[in-house]
Amino acid sequence: MEEYRIIKALSGFYYVQTEDGVVECRARGRFRRQDQSPLVGDFVRITRQGDKGVLEALLPRKNAFIRPAVANIDQLVVLASCAIPVTEPFLIDRVLAIAQLQNVPALVVVNKDDLAPAQPLAEIYRRAGVPVLVTSAETGEGIEALREALAGKLSCLTGNSGVGKSSLLNRACPQLQLPVGEVSEKLGRGRHTTRHIELYSLGSNTFVADTPGFSAFDTERMELVHKEQLQYAFPEFAPYLGHCQFPDCAHRKEPGCAVRKALAEGKIGQTRYSTSRPGAGFILLERNGITAGQAKLIRAAVLLPPLLF
Repeated sequence: MEEYRIIKALSGFYYVQTEDGVVECRARGRFRRQDQSPLVGDFVRITRQGDKGVLEALLPRKNAFIRPAVANIDQLVVLASCAIPVTEPFLIDRVLAIAQLQNVPALVVVNKDDLAPAQPLAEIYRRAGVPVLVTSAETGEGIEALREALAGKLSCLTGNSGVGKSSLLNRACPQLQLPVGEVSEKLGRGRHTTRHIELYSLGSNTFVADTPGFSAFDTERMELVHKEQLQYAFPEFAPYLGHCQFPDCAHRKEPGCAVRKALAEGKIGQTRYSTSRPGAGFILLERNGITAGQAKLIRAAVLLPPLLF
């Protein structure tokens, strides 16, 4: 059997890059029975059936995400905007938290600086120690820095609809010619132009995955976060964890809380601290060891405030 990587998944078909071109494949039924879902970025073993193929096995992953549905990435790039459609910091924080808990480096890119100043939003994440770029697909601002940040990695671009993921990729790599949609001024959000996840080669061992934009109520595709892990999803909290008066400090109202002391001293941003609170939009699990079926029920049953991804 041959070993290759999935570069696109669409309507139950998996498109696998081989040395002699892209092969359209179906997955064996046992994947479904074993609750395994092949993802873009997966390395797989395939067998050929004429010009088609069959996925026979998934190779071990170094990471995998639910939203966006990708695997084996080197970097998660979170696109945001201060122009319509405005990206709420809470939305960015949820994506960054999932990346942090999987030990995947993240980059925040605030686009459309030509339409609305990006620095206020960018500064929130610079203070938190997150790498940030400010860009404009229209003027070319920050495009060279973006190319450098992507070089030699498999990066996944994600963000809410209309922030300009495809436009930025087209500016950084004009040969891609990805379709670009308009933003609805009335609704204040973008229209979905990217409808599936696809991996593109930019040369020199550089790959990017363009993903569909997410919307405010995308709860079914949301990652689950264990309650005890949430504090570790915010790297700027790290210097203060373990220094509270109580070992089980929740960093809310407890006396002698080192995290809240850092907040009061301006060492932790109020926006990031607010996102870290239970009920701010994460589905928090009280225990480990839930099954995939239980996870699905939790996603369907829990009603959360807006700004979910």
